[in-house]
Amino acid sequence: MSTVSDDVPYPDATLHLGVFFQGVNHWTIWTQPESGSQIDFTSFRRMITTAERGLFDAFFLGEGLRLREAGGRIHDLDIAGRPDAITQLAALTGLTSRIGLVATQNTTYNEPADLARRLSSLDVLSGGRAGWNVVTTDNAWTGENFRRGGFLDHADRYVRAEQFLHVARAMWDAWDDDAVATSAEAASWSRPGGVVPVRARTSQFAVDVTPVLPRSEQGHPVIFQAGDSAAGRDFAARNAEVIFSAHGGDFDDALAFATDIRSRLRAVGRPADDIRILPGTSIVLGDTESEAEEKRRWITSEQVTGATALNIASQIWGIDLTDRDPDGPLPEEAPVVAERTGAMGSRRWDDQVALVQRWRDVAAEQKLSLRETAAALEPQRGHTGTPASLADRFARFVRHGAVDGFNVSPIFTPDGLDDIVDRLVPELQERGVYPTEYRGTTLREHLGLRDPLTRRG
Repeated sequence: MSTVSDDVPYPDATLHLGVFFQGVNHWTIWTQPESGSQIDFTSFRRMITTAERGLFDAFFLGEGLRLREAGGRIHDLDIAGRPDAITQLAALTGLTSRIGLVATQNTTYNEPADLARRLSSLDVLSGGRAGWNVVTTDNAWTGENFRRGGFLDHADRYVRAEQFLHVARAMWDAWDDDAVATSAEAASWSRPGGVVPVRARTSQFAVDVTPVLPRSEQGHPVIFQAGDSAAGRDFAARNAEVIFSAHGGDFDDALAFATDIRSRLRAVGRPADDIRILPGTSIVLGDTESEAEEKRRWITSEQVTGATALNIASQIWGIDLTDRDPDGPLPEEAPVVAERTGAMGSRRWDDQVALVQRWRDVAAEQKLSLRETAAALEPQRGHTGTPASLADRFARFVRHGAVDGFNVSPIFTPDGLDDIVDRLVPELQERGVYPTEYRGTTLREHLGLRDPLTRRG
């Protein structure tokens, strides 16, 4: 058995795992016989019960308010199947008893009085297991769903989100702990004065509401956030309890991100360990390192089909390349540089010209086709190896403070967690870096979090 050296900053730290059930994406492989439905309830049930068997802290659902489009048509290369997250999680509450239930919900196209009540409902019904991944949107393309268009300037995304959170937290704090009668002899069901109306007037909201629900066992739903810009990191430092980051593949990058977040926490007067950092990742396991690497290459080839590669190249070059041969050479044309707003759900690139040159350099150096180049340059944020080697690697990450855990995106639905739960989790437990039972009954307890920010002292 491999062991972790005692000469580490956090020798007693343990790893947290969550599962991120993706919706609209081209990374989940749907073309193989073992691939299940992306919509059927049995897929969600199978995934969450496996995650709970593996002592995962949370089941995390993404959100897509509008399908991506390419060339004016629905981008049908993507998997799409996203029933409303809160509805899904409410249905899964009765099938589980410990795992957290995290819904991605948008502050741009919701209203706080309604969304805070729905999240509180999930929190109460689940016994304190709800979480909220706070996201924002500024593009007119999504706004068209709500007859608003691009009503919110990019710089105002986090202004609205922060005001939204303040109203939501005021609603969750509106009930006194002893507001509800504890005996049949009480004069009224709720103590007079035990519920405080919430009135808020901000640049974004005008709210007058008397909340209808008491707090759950964990006080508030746990607040997740995934912004990576400087403004997003500052927002997280002021408001979040968990960060879902993209900095979990490389140790030095992960440690630099974690160090930056801890510095921002101290700057706003919070303890440096007040946020759990859970980067998104994929995990590929094999009996040997070479087998795992071969499996990873096969997975990438399945994720980046010929049609997907042509679509990615079309966005990078700024011209329609969908009639080209994906197994042929790269386009000879120069890229057509245009302002990228993400208006149709496309990716964003800072420098098209430099990226096209990068594609040309990689293709020439490795003698790759267009599709092979697209696959080679796909973001590699996952971890590949044997259960033992990954257990050692993850122990190093968590005990050196680079991460607090990982949010795992399964490659297959619904059994993409089976290998992780059956093979990796026991290796982690053997090293003392993963729990052997749940820490409590609420999501806040699982994550080792303090009381909600507005309920400390």
